[in-house]
Amino acid sequence: MGLTRRDFFKVTGVSVTAASLTSMGVKKVHGSYQPVRINYAKEITTICPFCSVGCGIICHVQDGKLLNTEGDPDHPINEGTLCSKGAALFNMVNTYDEKGSIVPNPERLTKVKYRPPNSGEWKELSWEEALDKIADRIKQTRDNTFEQQDENGVTVNRTKAIAHLGSAMCNNEENYLYHKLIRALGVINIDHCARL
Repeated sequence: MGLTRRDFFKVTGVSVTAASLTSMGVKKVHGSYQPVRINYAKEITTICPFCSVGCGIICHVQDGKLLNTEGDPDHPINEGTLCSKGAALFNMVNTYDEKGSIVPNPERLTKVKYRPPNSGEWKELSWEEALDKIADRIKQTRDNTFEQQDENGVTVNRTKAIAHLGSAMCNNEENYLYHKLIRALGVINIDHCARL
């Protein structure tokens, strides 16, 4: 009796599987058990802050410390998957030291840095100083470049010297208010970073 093609594939598949399993062997390692670091952490669901897609993320937090971030499998948009930016969200806040312990990311800025014109040095500003400086510069630029009418006499009420780049880290309501403010200033150069 001859061996059919179907039987040949069955025998080959079973043989390869059996050989693989026996060659692997099962080794029992004693004393190497380490508890999962998120074992007693609280799960908090949130939205990824990097673009407008709105992927769901699960943050594991214990004692006010972020331990882990991962995609939310119950979220209807991403169903647990994340792009490279969302997968790296944990590193925006924390990182690991040489021993594998979680430590705050030393590259993350927590204070306002300002470099005065013609200077090579950065200096720290308070938030109040920084916001006052920004507001003064916006007002000065708008006052110096505001056009009420174009060259044809059409009322335009605009400034071309200021541009606004929106933020995907803001929700719809915040972006609506920013847009109203920017339009009220006469800014017409408006774009958004969430375009994929």
